[in-house]
Amino acid sequence: MTTEPYAIRLAVPEDIPAALQMKLKSWEEAYGSQRPASFFANARAALEQQGDWWIRGLAQGAELWIATDPAGNIVGIAGGGPAADDDSDTGIGIELQLLYVLAADHGTGLGGRLLEAVLGDRAAVLWVLEHNPRAHAFYAKHGFEADGRIEALVDDWAGLNEIRMVRHGAQRG
Repeated sequence: MTTEPYAIRLAVPEDIPAALQMKLKSWEEAYGSQRPASFFANARAALEQQGDWWIRGLAQGAELWIATDPAGNIVGIAGGGPAADDDSDTGIGIELQLLYVLAADHGTGLGGRLLEAVLGDRAAVLWVLEHNPRAHAFYAKHGFEADGRIEALVDDWAGLNEIRMVRHGAQRG
């Protein structure tokens, strides 16, 4: 399958409810074996509050990229922003903060197109779950390398770790 059927554009406030629903579905697909059902129920219950937060972010200049299929359904989202202070040791100022594509659209090149929309070929840092080999391979294909930093997650994500991956400059894959 090629990526031509997908349109990628910046989100507008009206896109946020559907984008959050898509993100939750992606979480269920990717993390269903790593989180209890109550995790997803809690996330579903918080969608309206999250939506308000995301809409405020867009109003303040945050960028969220969405990918839609020919029917207009959101099938992927991605966003980035300034790297967290904790990542200042990398010397990189941009963080890929989220990138989700529905499982049915994996392998189409859509994730790479969303990554390109957010970062281009700039240096960047990202955090990814330690036990997510598909994501590790995807990011490695696009020039990111694990740098050895691991952090334990807290709250709803407690019991899982994230690893930091960095890309120093132009995309290599």
